[in-house]
Amino acid sequence: MDRRTFLGAGTAVAASLLLAPQGQAASAKAAADGKEIALPAPDRSGGKPLMACLNARRSEHTPGNRDLTEQQLSNVLWAACGINRDSGKRTVPTALNRQRIGVYVALKDGVWEYLPETHAIRRVLMGDRRKEMDGSACILLFAAPGKDPYAGVHVGSMYQNVGLYCASEGLANCVKHQRHDALTPELPLQEGWEIIMLHCISR
Repeated sequence: MDRRTFLGAGTAVAASLLLAPQGQAASAKAAADGKEIALPAPDRSGGKPLMACLNARRSEHTPGNRDLTEQQLSNVLWAACGINRDSGKRTVPTALNRQRIGVYVALKDGVWEYLPETHAIRRVLMGDRRKEMDGSACILLFAAPGKDPYAGVHVGSMYQNVGLYCASEGLANCVKHQRHDALTPELPLQEGWEIIMLHCISR
């Protein structure tokens, strides 16, 4: 390869990097390993009475950086949209039981997708991405089809469940819309799906 050919090839590579969509460039840096972790079974028998949870429920706008225990993470995700019946129905209602909802969770070791059918999490993005949102210890990202007229209702049901669990467990939490779409270009969302809200949690 002569000098002119070499310089031309280098220019072409540089141009291709500059013109690549931002999401593709970010995805290349944060390629996931697809690791799956089974969560402990959710504790379905504990917690405070419902009226006590309603009385204790509140938002803390800076939840903090103390990590949840493995059991608390299990309970939080199950409360959000776990399976609570042999029929496969969820802890939250959905229109016509279509279950067009999903939850991702940002932790210090990556962003994980919750898999209700196996009550497990699968890593979809590597690295600590929490600072790209609000930096809380545990950040739930509620997903649904953007054009679904019931998306807001479904997501609202999910974060209400999580909020009540947090009140029962004494966890700091806050629902947020700021920076909710920070990771959208990189997440493996289904076509037409969006991150609707964040739920930031810590001990």
